[in-house]
Amino acid sequence: MVITITGLPGSGKSTIAKLLSEQLNISWYSMGDLRGKMARERNMTIDELNSLGETESFTDNEVDEYQTQLGNSGQSFVIDGRLSWYFIPNSFKVFLNVNNEIGSQRIFDSANEGKRSDEKHYTSSLEVQQVIERRIQSDIKRYKQYYGIDFMDPKQFDLVIDTSNKTTQEVLQEILSHIPS
Repeated sequence: MVITITGLPGSGKSTIAKLLSEQLNISWYSMGDLRGKMARERNMTIDELNSLGETESFTDNEVDEYQTQLGNSGQSFVIDGRLSWYFIPNSFKVFLNVNNEIGSQRIFDSANEGKRSDEKHYTSSLEVQQVIERRIQSDIKRYKQYYGIDFMDPKQFDLVIDTSNKTTQEVLQEILSHIPS
């Protein structure tokens, strides 16, 4: 079984993926963490790496190849990443949506608690909201340019959940109740 988790920034992709892997006792992979590591190795923020990716495909290619290899490995796992569902088509595909203000507040809190070293220090959740809007536009541009896809089209997913007003346990239970046996 492979479960791919994608969604908007601040929707809880990594949190939910980690909890799912623990609940199901399978491995967890985070493409956000991998891209964050790539950014840090280049002394960049994740948003600077994304901007570079609009003209330099290597920023996506390395992660894309890694996901494809994982998908062909035959192992069971949970993976969170914007395009994991695309590179691992034989997976149970989950999209997590979130209200922009709520997602921005979550990122603001997480970044200022030092949980995300690939995020810059933000002065307000409004600043995060503006950064997130640019981040989503960069993702849309790159994914259309390189793959011809819209990563936010709900028809591509087996399950779409709005996490805005749900606890992590509620989201986790909803996913678990929809996973095919």
